[in-house]
Amino acid sequence: MSERTVYLDHAATTPLDPQVLEAMLPYFTQQYGNPSSIHQPGRAALQALDDAREQVALILGCTRRELIFTGGGSESINLAIKGAALARQAAGAGSHLIVSAIEHHAVLHAAEYLERYHGFTLTRLPVDAAGLVHPDTLQAALRPDTALVSVMYANNEIGTIQPLAELGAICRAAGVPFHSDAVQAAGVLPLDVEALNVDYLSLTAHKFYGPKGVGLLYARRGAPLLPQINGGAQERRRRAGTENVPGIVGLAAALTLAEERRPAHVARLVTLRDRLIDGLLASIPQSWLNGDRARRLPGNANLGFACVEGESVLLLLDQAGICASSGSACTSGSLEPSHVLLALGLAADAANGSLRFSLGHGISEADIAYVLEVLPPMIAQVRAMAPCSPEREALATA
Repeated sequence: MSERTVYLDHAATTPLDPQVLEAMLPYFTQQYGNPSSIHQPGRAALQALDDAREQVALILGCTRRELIFTGGGSESINLAIKGAALARQAAGAGSHLIVSAIEHHAVLHAAEYLERYHGFTLTRLPVDAAGLVHPDTLQAALRPDTALVSVMYANNEIGTIQPLAELGAICRAAGVPFHSDAVQAAGVLPLDVEALNVDYLSLTAHKFYGPKGVGLLYARRGAPLLPQINGGAQERRRRAGTENVPGIVGLAAALTLAEERRPAHVARLVTLRDRLIDGLLASIPQSWLNGDRARRLPGNANLGFACVEGESVLLLLDQAGICASSGSACTSGSLEPSHVLLALGLAADAANGSLRFSLGHGISEADIAYVLEVLPPMIAQVRAMAPCSPEREALATA
């Protein structure tokens, strides 16, 4: 095993920023009150929540009342999808859902739950070979009974950035609420909810150097939403449960730092990302880039390699101290090809030979050079152990 560690899996999670930890620490020990209590420790905790909510509202360009703190990104997404759709259904506005075919499973499974148990019909919008949802495709899919549309801001596997403002404008003109999973966007893309034309927006702190176990839902004032956790009046009766004060303070601190650092951080990531993509494509035959080359997250490089199994390469990379992935961390135990890559039109073999490298703070030019040095011989080694069949060679070079 290598003593060197090159962490290229920031799309799965990021390390906690020391400044964020420093902001959180007092709320584990000194300021431990319950924000619902009326005594001084409770009031101090409530003030911390109010301050955090104000910090986040300034970045998103919304009011504090439009923010709901949750237990993570999946809860935020489930609250948005189920809460909005069921509220619309109860109001007689329809039982039709639209999501893109490349959504995170938190969106897909929530929508499928509504389809199976609550009588909704579900339309999965196709994407092009780069993973983009075309506005005309969304326009054609809208129906008078459409209750909700959900399209992610940027894909967690291939990094493709959707034309969110244009998609949101179409929904707004049709009077249909629009949700976006923006979990991968914070710290690298603008989050102004007015400019994005969203009614609901989901975030989670651990993707931008904050703590795990805390997320956020923006819900536009007046947007329909039924609570999905009952039991208390917290979060203006939209999400019951004692608030995670240290986590919420950490989320706000992390998002504030991420926004302050965003211009320089993005410029640096783009340079390193492009060096990695260009270097691998040039040095490894029968390789390709998954996702749109221009409209992609600054730190995302998802590449396919013909005639290899991605899991085998990941094991070799791990032995060399390089941390990468073959897709979403939430499906890492699955043997099925990525639904995202299949939606691009890739065959199962090609999808299984794809790897995701996601860059972040701490990655250096030397780290990228190290990957470019060790990965090509690894691919050659795996290919030598299991040579391509003629059918797979034809697929790779088609």
